Amino acid sequence: MTEDGEPLRLFQAYGVEIEYMLVDRETLAVRPLSDELLKAVIGEYACDYEDGPVAWSNELALHLIELKTNGPTGSLSGWAARFDRDVRRINALLEKWGAVLLPGGMHPSMDPRTETRLWPHEYSEVYNRFHRIFDCHRHGWANLQSVHLNLPFRGDLEFGRLHAACRAVLPVLPAIAASSPAMDGRATGRMDNRLHVYCTHQARIQSAMGSVIPEPVFTRRQYEERILEPMYREIAPNDPEGILQHEFLNARGAIARFERSAIEIRLMDVQEHPGADLALALLATGLVRALAEERWCPIEQVSALDTLRLRRLLDRTIADADRAELDDVTFLSVFGLKQPLPADQFWRHALEAVRRDDPDWKELSASLELILTEGPLARRLSTAYGPDPSRERIEAVHRELIGCLGDARPFHAG
Repeated sequence: MTEDGEPLRLFQAYGVEIEYMLVDRETLAVRPLSDELLKAVIGEYACDYEDGPVAWSNELALHLIELKTNGPTGSLSGWAARFDRDVRRINALLEKWGAVLLPGGMHPSMDPRTETRLWPHEYSEVYNRFHRIFDCHRHGWANLQSVHLNLPFRGDLEFGRLHAACRAVLPVLPAIAASSPAMDGRATGRMDNRLHVYCTHQARIQSAMGSVIPEPVFTRRQYEERILEPMYREIAPNDPEGILQHEFLNARGAIARFERSAIEIRLMDVQEHPGADLALALLATGLVRALAEERWCPIEQVSALDTLRLRRLLDRTIADADRAELDDVTFLSVFGLKQPLPADQFWRHALEAVRRDDPDWKELSASLELILTEGPLARRLSTAYGPDPSRERIEAVHRELIGCLGDARPFHAG
């Protein structure tokens, strides 16, 4: 909100949330310690802790902790250092338990059936209801780490433009943000296993997921009628007290949070250090902004993109990330492109089109150049695994990833 209590305007601020896993320093087994970690700094079991500009909060599972901007921020400059400071502080606190933070989109060898423990304190009735309906002891619930990017809007006009632009950008996000090429102790050949399992994790209540790509609705009333109310009706027989009948039940790749006048984008895997996460948030926002401001075509053309065609593109980038072939010329035309091209070339075009001469871009451009030159983190991890890697080899690579987070340095496949 602004100082006068009004919602923020389009692209006036960012909100960024980054999830990390707590694991054993030696074995990499998940450690259900987030409640004890929060208690160590708060003095009691609680959900949230404010460490100046950075806030910490619990998640559904006890082996997850979330770091986030403590409210909206008008710039991403300086935030990498702030998050890095809190990562170091948390790792120091975790030493007494022999634990450490693990980045990346998934734990590469966790068994969610046997290793998951849900948060048992305040708000636990929500998590227990999710578990009763959806079974949270599985991938897609207990083994996933994402970056959530929140972008504000004020009123229906701004919401419609932002929602249209977000829908268009969602399918190509895994091409640069995938970081989960391993699951169940093996390299699957798929670049974004987190999103692969995420796309079905709430399928029992299909209206709560839709096609992951949101429906083409561009006013609050339309959104309530076509998205929120149907999922509340569908889940009601399993949730008679209405515990889950709130905006957070929505599991699409971008969800409207009318309670805070923002859209939350959920399709980016966690990277090896916060600077890379913020760089991708900056680039994604730049591309969303270019569409909303009609850089290449009228917003009506962006709004008209077909949901199922967007989902087909998303499935390609989940599988192949930077090497996915983008051949839908209707989709490409809204970005000023006329010919099919690989996804890495699409993002090179996007970067050159939206890069600005300001402190945010100057600070974060190096991470973007690394991703576009060496590939997304999933590609670099896969290269480091080598052909037909063992579970031990995969875990050794992820120990290197832990070092990257602790030292705030990029991961290079070589």
